[in-house]
Amino acid sequence: MAEFLELESQDGVRMPWNVIPGTKQESSNCVVPVSAIYSPIRPLPNITLLPYSPLRCRTCRSVLNPFAIVDFAAKIWICPFCFQRNHFPPNYASISDDNLPAELFPNYTTIEYSQDNQIEQSSPPLVFLFVIDSCLIEEEMGFLKSSLSQAFDLLPDNSLVGLITFGTLVHVHELGFAQIPKTYVFRGNKDISKEQLLEHMSFFAKKPKPAGVIAGARDGLSAESISRFLLPKAECEFAFNSVLEELQKDPWGVPTDQRATRCTSTALSIAASLLGACVPGSGARIMAFIGGPSTEGSGAIVSKNLSEPIRSHKDLDKDSAPLYHKAVKFYEGLSKQLVHQGHVLDLFACALDQVGVAELKIAVERTGGLVVLAESFGHPVFKDSLRRIFQAGDYDLGLSSNGIFEINCSKDIKVQGIIGPCASLEKKGPLCSDTVIGQGNTTAWKMCGLDKATSLCLIFEVVKKESPDATIQSTSNQFYFQFLTYYQHYSGQMRLRVTTLSRRWVAGPGSIQDLVAGFDQEAAAVVMARQVSFKMETEAEFDPIRWLDKALIHLCSRFGDFQKESPSSFSLSPRLSIFPQFMFNLRRSQFVQVFNNSPDETAYFRMILNRENVANSVVMIQPSLISFSFHSGPEPALLDVASIAADRILLLDSYFTMVIFHGATIAQWRKAGYHNQPEHQAFAHLLQAPRDEADSIIKERFPVPRLVICDQHGSQARFLLAKLNPSATYNSDGPLPGGDVIFTDDVSFEVFLDHLQRLAVQ
Repeated sequence: MAEFLELESQDGVRMPWNVIPGTKQESSNCVVPVSAIYSPIRPLPNITLLPYSPLRCRTCRSVLNPFAIVDFAAKIWICPFCFQRNHFPPNYASISDDNLPAELFPNYTTIEYSQDNQIEQSSPPLVFLFVIDSCLIEEEMGFLKSSLSQAFDLLPDNSLVGLITFGTLVHVHELGFAQIPKTYVFRGNKDISKEQLLEHMSFFAKKPKPAGVIAGARDGLSAESISRFLLPKAECEFAFNSVLEELQKDPWGVPTDQRATRCTSTALSIAASLLGACVPGSGARIMAFIGGPSTEGSGAIVSKNLSEPIRSHKDLDKDSAPLYHKAVKFYEGLSKQLVHQGHVLDLFACALDQVGVAELKIAVERTGGLVVLAESFGHPVFKDSLRRIFQAGDYDLGLSSNGIFEINCSKDIKVQGIIGPCASLEKKGPLCSDTVIGQGNTTAWKMCGLDKATSLCLIFEVVKKESPDATIQSTSNQFYFQFLTYYQHYSGQMRLRVTTLSRRWVAGPGSIQDLVAGFDQEAAAVVMARQVSFKMETEAEFDPIRWLDKALIHLCSRFGDFQKESPSSFSLSPRLSIFPQFMFNLRRSQFVQVFNNSPDETAYFRMILNRENVANSVVMIQPSLISFSFHSGPEPALLDVASIAADRILLLDSYFTMVIFHGATIAQWRKAGYHNQPEHQAFAHLLQAPRDEADSIIKERFPVPRLVICDQHGSQARFLLAKLNPSATYNSDGPLPGGDVIFTDDVSFEVFLDHLQRLAVQ
């Protein structure tokens, strides 16, 4: 595993196959696709920033890299992607074998360029447009106000701020008019175009309306009309805080048998149009704070009658959620508008009810927005996550904007698509595969918002047909990939990060050992998880369990060692040995088992899975368990019910939730207050150790996980028991090791493995 982590710290890339199956047939036999999980702006320890423009190949536009063949005498370099011969420009005249430019250093496979001339231009300010739901009960409104005023204080000083509140009607607040509060009000049940919006908000009161597209100060809007609604933080602090303080619950009465009238979609549409007119192409974020289901406008998810329940997974499967498709179509249109403008939609959904995350998912994901789901605006998950977004220092998110991501690769490989937070720019070309997965049919993608953790899953297809002669294979057995990320760094500067990878390919009879030696089982599990989530959302009648099981059986029968029809002889190489366990836990995870989760929760879990790196995604698929006891220091424990013991504390990290679980004896001692007595210092330390460990994990994670502290046999112990392997259930024979059983009919991992071996050797 260590060498894959080393590759990741050098290039921010993890690939399931680090030795690539060389032909189309071989790669389809390998089950897990040729793919990569790439974090475009992950901070790398030894990355170099070059203060000049990159040198590009004149045919395929790839950037000069360490794999290019250089002829120092003739001052020519040969592109490894299209084999074009390119001349070096005059400023490279002094290069030689011992005087290389940085981009040719063999260990600088990832490098950043920043164009100097752009630093002089003042960097455009960040724009934050707060869109706030006012149909909240007083208590929730209080929590939200206090969090927002804290967040406002943490905003960067040069940022522009705007404010929209909505309930039955949408109120756009004119923060630039400080004498009295002034708002423009729009009906929540009526869609309004950008032109009508500008007309109503009297953008052209003082001067005639210009012809053509209206887009910002360059094209027809005066700076003063923009600054009525979007003001620098310092100038609107008083106005913003006074609107917040005055903000009341939506005044329109709600009959007892009805839901509040909440026009979420109209408010978001007005926010997008306002930003599109005022600050197109700049790093702007719409931050939506929503406290209940949308019941009005094109994006409504449920009618106002409380007698009608909000859609469940069953309704979506049976196609009996009448408003779902209309809302998704509306948000798909909104996502296209936001991507075109280069703006981001962040979603903070805090309610006991569903608010419509499942419908909004497309707009948040395509624009690279952040999403936080909690049960209340007073919950630490929401409050701490909101603070993390604006916090500077070691654990800042590094929010960057306006990214464009491009891929170049060897001609025997084609791009099927990307599963992750980006939107296709529809740049078709010879590298596009006919099979599309995720955002495909293109080699360039827009990433309106991206941060240090954002990770894309790139899926490729090997198109090489025949098995080549061994002689040809030995000379040119490398596939090359180049990823270009052009983005606005959070310092305001435009940068280009270039990562160039070379991977050996193998084909023919002796290739299995090589493939196994380069197999990264963690990356493979994450690719399978993203693929299965994507298929569950896009394919009707898709059976995820069957698909995963078939894939696992194929993989084991191709790469396992066994004698035919003899299950006991089956064994897997250490490179593959944990993969079945990952698949077992993925089958049981919230990504595949939607029972007991609402469509909103499922959408939320999948959005986070689709944007996190391999290490974090593996924890979502297979949680980690650490045991604390008097006999030994903190040590990893098996994710099994047998790990429960009366004298142990267990810390479960399942990414979204952290559980500190006190065994029965520990809980008794704690209730007796032993930890407060000076002679039981050791017990106090034992109780504190898992808290410290949990805090250290929580402070570097976004969204902030929920912390559950519970006792053995307590009601909240379910958070732990649901994740454990049920090796002891209510109908097991024999004495129980940990004194705990799980009441389930699920098969245990041992039974699963037993069946897998029997099927793999057939």
